[in-house]
Amino acid sequence: MTKQAVSIATVAVLATASTAAAQTVFPTFFTEKTMRLDYYHTGGGHELFAVDQVVSDGPWAGSRTQLIDTTNLGPYFFEVIDCRTNQVIYSRGFASIYGEWETTDEARQGVHRSFHESLRFPWPKQPVQVVVKKRDKANVFREAWTAIVDPASRFVTATETRPAGKVWTVFENGPSATKVDILILGDGYSEAELAKFHADVKRLTDRLFATEPFKSLKSDFNVRAIDLPTSRTGVNRPRTGDFRRTMLGVTYNVFDSERYAMSLDNRSMRDIASQAPYDFLEILINEKQYGGGGIFNDHATAAVDTAFAEYIFVHEFGHHFAGLADEYYTSPVAYQTGVEDRPEPWEPNITAMKDAAALKWKDLVDPHTPLPTPWDKDAYDKQSRDIQQRRQVLRASAAPESELNALFTEELHWSTPFLAGMTFSHKVGAFEGAAYESKGLYRPEADCIMFTRDEVGFCRVCQRAIARIIDLYSK
Repeated sequence: MTKQAVSIATVAVLATASTAAAQTVFPTFFTEKTMRLDYYHTGGGHELFAVDQVVSDGPWAGSRTQLIDTTNLGPYFFEVIDCRTNQVIYSRGFASIYGEWETTDEARQGVHRSFHESLRFPWPKQPVQVVVKKRDKANVFREAWTAIVDPASRFVTATETRPAGKVWTVFENGPSATKVDILILGDGYSEAELAKFHADVKRLTDRLFATEPFKSLKSDFNVRAIDLPTSRTGVNRPRTGDFRRTMLGVTYNVFDSERYAMSLDNRSMRDIASQAPYDFLEILINEKQYGGGGIFNDHATAAVDTAFAEYIFVHEFGHHFAGLADEYYTSPVAYQTGVEDRPEPWEPNITAMKDAAALKWKDLVDPHTPLPTPWDKDAYDKQSRDIQQRRQVLRASAAPESELNALFTEELHWSTPFLAGMTFSHKVGAFEGAAYESKGLYRPEADCIMFTRDEVGFCRVCQRAIARIIDLYSK
């Protein structure tokens, strides 16, 4: 089968089709349900995929017209191909916890690990071929795995799972097919704390939709939540010996990073989430310890009782929603850094800038702004190193969270005026230092919520990237 030729031709046809034509495509190939293909993603010398199950995952919340993803985002990409016509009928880019683990020391040392992951797409009427592609070292997508799925097979479960919580609406602006649907879950909330969960949902979503471009485009969104009480307050925190087994399986210290908190129980998380229509999934962590995480087209988390909860919520949602990269580079990270001869990153807000004339956000750069763009990097690095050293001392001594919050507040009070006071502070350019790399990678503006905790919101490049995803799910 010449999948490459078929894929290119189909993308060209579907991506340029009129809305009316696209609305015809959906009922031709799909029903109103969601199909979820669960699989195990294993590595440690050789990357393997193995089907776990194929199940119904609730109503389809996505667009009926924007079926083909042309954003070129994500380290992985999957296509759903109709077996009768060899047409690509659905596609999306994505990232995964496996992809992050693959860059850790543990993976490079040959340790084998398996992670449970899911692909979600409209329920096909006929057999389909699901193809997963992965970027190679040159950032070209190459086939990594394929599976045939027949919706009529006795091994495909078309029934829904039993509800595990109560769904409620935060706000609703229209039918799911024409809106971006966000679903918020809570982990570590006891029955007595459900009112707190409701208050946390409102507080954090209010902050998100006070931030551009979410503020201006709020009418393109629906937000729902699920009450999910646990027997004990809090989630798993291995480094402090506070062990929990919660329904969503959220844990701190993912990859042994002090602040990285995600769910590693993908099947339970997806089963619970399937009770409501959603495109994007956020988990609120009922903890004071600073932490969270966000994976593009997977899920995001945020600790709700740290002094910087609002920042974490918006920042991590930027990862999950639009594939935005971290722009900071002085904080410790579990991933591999110092990669030589790095290709142009796929993330929309960082660049290796091998060719300044082809800068991906060049249209936003003033002709009088030099590339690379000068900034007082040495002074920033010196201050940031001091903050990180003091942070390590506080963590090693098991200092209370209030002392960490005070340190971060001190940093914010220094960095906000510092990053705003330079010649090109309010210009779009190419500022060296991004994505955990001090040299060789560049960010669009001197300051941004993807770079610091400063209350500056998303830079113009990040805002445009977010708006593009909103269009993908709301048209």
